Amino acid sequence: MQLLDDEGNLFGVVNVVDALVVLFVLTVVAAGAAFVLQPDPEPAPEPDRVTMDATLDLGTQPSYLIEELEAGDTYSPSDDTELEITDVHLAPQGDSTRVILGVTLSGPAAEDTITYAGAPPRVGRSLDIQTSTYQVSGTLRYLGSGPQTTTTEVVIEDTVSTDTATTIEPGDTYTLGGTEIATVESVHAYGTETTDRKRVLVGLSLATLQDDGDVRFGGTTVTEGTTIPVRTSEYSLAGSIQRVGITDPQGEMATRTMTLQLEDVPPAKADSIHTGLTETVRGTTIADITNVDREAATVILTSRDGNIYEREHPVNQDLTLTADLTVRETETGVTFKGRTIQQGSTVTLDLGTTTVRATVVST
Repeated sequence: MQLLDDEGNLFGVVNVVDALVVLFVLTVVAAGAAFVLQPDPEPAPEPDRVTMDATLDLGTQPSYLIEELEAGDTYSPSDDTELEITDVHLAPQGDSTRVILGVTLSGPAAEDTITYAGAPPRVGRSLDIQTSTYQVSGTLRYLGSGPQTTTTEVVIEDTVSTDTATTIEPGDTYTLGGTEIATVESVHAYGTETTDRKRVLVGLSLATLQDDGDVRFGGTTVTEGTTIPVRTSEYSLAGSIQRVGITDPQGEMATRTMTLQLEDVPPAKADSIHTGLTETVRGTTIADITNVDREAATVILTSRDGNIYEREHPVNQDLTLTADLTVRETETGVTFKGRTIQQGSTVTLDLGTTTVRATVVST
């Protein structure tokens, strides 16, 4: 049989041109199948993402914005970086509220740091946070773990009105932006020389920030002698810190019988002082007069010839009081109303109908 006949058919069956067309089509199909079926190329490796803790200071902020801030909020300024709020710390600053955030930043590794939103995080750099409900900016203050939120116990002292001294109660809270930043743990109130003023010692638990041993409440370092504010819906205090690390005044409570003396007391004043008078504050009796001895006061006279004579005063009296006082006994001595008391000390007693300043004769 001829390979090609007179009409150009291959083996007398298929036209040569048609066969070439079919062969071309089969070749194209085979090449396409090979291209389609080859495995996908390996994707380019993504850069390693690492995290870094930091502290973001938002400064003072209005209450409506503070109420929106929550731990767990996130913001991604770019596809490969993210900021997450891990802690929200509120502190008083004057009449405003300062906000300090603990945050975790994540982004591509860059030598010994990370790249966040196109640049390394640096102290002093301003960062934005945007969510569906708020937008705010802050300044990076610390890189790394930074200050830690802690609770610090203190005792503060302030002088307040009698009404305020009566109003303060354990459990009262100082709240900023819906967050409790101070809680009253104990209250001790004492009379002063002014009838309508009381000296109070208030034990508090404070929400503080601690960094390398430095503890702060707002912008104030928590140490003895510094003054911190406490505000509730019913009263405000600006107390000087007396103790740190405890919420009660120093020492153990006890009752001691002491001898007190008043000299050269005018008749009306002397008549107002008698057995049974007490100093009672917030329902607690801290002084109880159990006995009063009276004798004529003495007066020193000098005669014309220079002689000195001691004579009885015609009306004034010297009083010797026996009183049961509620004190605190410490390793270094005894305190009354938060002040050290010893022989020769002067104490003030608000006895309700009268106030006296007496000298301690014996303790």
